This record gives sequence, C-alpha cells and structure tokens, in this order.
Amino acid sequence: MPRLLAIMGSGETAPTMVTPHREIVARLGEEHPRAVLLDTPYGFQENAAEITQRAIEYFAHRVQLAIEPAGFLGPLAADPALRTPMAEAAALSRVRTAGFVFAGPGSPSYALSVWRGSPVPEALAAKLADGGAVVFSSAAALTVGRFSVPVYEIYKVGLPMHWLDGLDLLGPLGFGGSCVVIPHYDNAEGGTHDTHFCYLGERRLSAMEAMLPEDAWVLGIDEHTALIVDIDARTVSVTGRGGLTVRRRGVSRVFPAGERMGLDALLAAARGDGSSTRPAAPVEAAEGTTAAAPGEGVPATAKSPLLSEVAKLEQAFEAAIAGRRAGDAAEAVLTLDRSILEWSADTLQTDEPDRARAVLYSLIHRLGEAAAGGLRDPRELLAPVVDGLIALRKDLRVAKQWELADRVRDRLAAAGIELHDTPTGTAWELRK
Repeated sequence: MPRLLAIMGSGETAPTMVTPHREIVARLGEEHPRAVLLDTPYGFQENAAEITQRAIEYFAHRVQLAIEPAGFLGPLAADPALRTPMAEAAALSRVRTAGFVFAGPGSPSYALSVWRGSPVPEALAAKLADGGAVVFSSAAALTVGRFSVPVYEIYKVGLPMHWLDGLDLLGPLGFGGSCVVIPHYDNAEGGTHDTHFCYLGERRLSAMEAMLPEDAWVLGIDEHTALIVDIDARTVSVTGRGGLTVRRRGVSRVFPAGERMGLDALLAAARGDGSSTRPAAPVEAAEGTTAAAPGEGVPATAKSPLLSEVAKLEQAFEAAIAGRRAGDAAEAVLTLDRSILEWSADTLQTDEPDRARAVLYSLIHRLGEAAAGGLRDPRELLAPVVDGLIALRKDLRVAKQWELADRVRDRLAAAGIELHDTPTGTAWELRK
C-alpha cells in the first residue's frame, strides 16, 4: 500500500469531505481495504455509541467503505466490556491490520491521555512507515503534531494557556521543526469574539506561540478542508472548501484548495524561506528516469533487536493467515512468546517488552478470529461434491440429455460455482 496521511480541519463526516475520503481509499489500490474507526477521542462521551453508528453509516452510504469501530474508548467508556485487557487487545489488532485508520471528533486531551503509554502511537507510526492511510480530523488532528492544543481546557474550562505533548507523527515523516497542527483554523462561530485557530483567537495563539521552541511552526487547516500527504512521493495537496496556512511567529502563508506541491516547498514556507514566493509544483519523473524509492528522504527509525524480531514474526503471521496456513500462524505466535520470555531477563528498563506483548495479544486474538471463521480452503471441502456433479453433467451430455446437463450447471452457478469448459475438460471456480 502507499503511505498516506490526511489531516482534515473539520467536516470529516460531512458531504464536503466525501470526495477526499473516496480519493484516499482509491489511492490505496484495494477494492475493499480494511477500515477502522479509532474511537478514542470521544470514548468518554455518553453518546459514544451514537457517534460511532453515525460514522459507520456515513462511510457505508457516502464513501462506499465498510468501517468498523476499534473499540478503544479508554477508561471512561460507558460499556465496561470495552475497558478489559482483551477488548483493548482486540482494538489494537484492528488498528494494526487496517489499511485505513480514521479518527475525528472528541477531546484531544482525552485521546492523548489514553494513547500515551499505549501501543496506539506506535501502531499509527508503523502504518505511516510501512503502508496504509491515517486520516485524522478535528480533535484527532490536534494530536498529530509535536505539541497539541488543549482546546476545551482553555476555551471552555478557563485553565491557563498551555501546550500538551502531541504524538509527533510528523517528525519521522520529514516535517522539520516542532510542527503544531491546528484544525478549525478559519472558525468563525464566535460571531462577536474571535474563534479562529480552533477557538483560540489571535490573542491566545500569539501568547501560546511564545511558549514554543524556536523551531516551532503552525500547520493550520481550515474547516471542511483536507491536507493529503503522499509520503512516498513527498507531495502534499490541499482539497476542500478552505485553505492551508503555514504560520511561524505570527507570519502566515496561505495555500488555497487545489494547490499541489512538493513537501520541500511546504517546509520552506515553515522555515520562512523568502526565496520560495510560490508553492512549487511537484516534479514529475521524466520518461526513462527512476522515481524515488518509497521512503526515500524520510529518516529511518532504528528498531531494537526485540522490536525487529517482533516485526519479522508479525509479518510471518500475516503471510500465514493470508496463505491459510494455521500451523505456521500458530508457530509465529509461539516463537514471539518465546522471544519475549528470552528478553525478560534483560536489565535494560524500557517499555519494549510491553509493546511486544501487546503485539502478541493482538496476534492471539486474530488467531482466534481465524479459528472461528475457518482457514481451510473451501475448494478442498467442495471438491468431492463439485467434481462428482461435473462427472454427472458429462455423462448427461454424452447421453444428449442437454436440459438436465444445463440444470446441473445452473444449480452450481446459483451456489456461486462457475463452470468453464476447456479443451482439457471442465474447470470450476468459486465466485467471491
């Protein structure tokens, strides 16, 4: 899969964002990619189930994408069953195996408090490093930068202005400096008072900018607008009804919807590079030249030996499940368990064993799902019956009982089994 990051200013389940969602899904290159709704940001709300259902219906009806909730609602989930270790392992499994991960409304502060110390940030970073799409909007979008705005605490509760540590998903992708993502950038709900910049307003944002490191800059995304980053091609595009703003120490540069540029042009604006007066058009590879390899120009993240082994065994597990090899899948799980045990004596105090165990639990859960659904190739089960009916059809045709032979063919077709007469005999296949 290509590596895509989409950040939306708002409208993530509105008609305005249908086209960006469809574009992202189409670029994944799979007819039915597994899609997961990371529901943590609103997991504390009493109407969380209602929000989830609305999102499911939106993606099904408007985007033609089946999306399932992760079920990672955190410690304040109304349903106690969603707060168990097994439920969290299942949620992580869904996120790790999805090609399309979406998160949107809620509280960035709550989301960060739940994700911090969990395997979720690593799972999202792995998605952006290895392939897939991460689509964050609104509250979730506030979490992806180096720092995050605690918008409710400042705007509604009245706490002093401050920043939270964000997930910093952008740093490993080549976004220089301490990037701060602010959705709802052009919000004007206040009417008589300034609610731009996700309800902060100019006075508060200016004061909060002074609290940031010297290399910090703001990536502002207007409402009903999306920034789509193609990590492999190192290009960014702006789509929707508004624009994208790069702001550093009060100086802003706006990229309107419809703009497409190289990532370097965006970063030049973030540095305040005056030589780049206009966004640069992406450079297309000339005929006969070799395009940049996936990940080129993106800093590689070194993995520890344990985490490298975890990644290798997880890939082996994925291949075994895809190949319907239950024994190999179980072997990968057992080998991972042994690896964790071997590393348990390591005196280096890190969270890597916990992260490895989180992967182990998710693989066990997936193995249970596979066992419930069955891994055996259905052709093996159907072959004796279908081959017998094909032989009967052949005998009927030899006896010139064409009507009965056609009825056998039609009954098989109704059951999803298609026959193909070839020079070497009759072949059959299962329709998907």
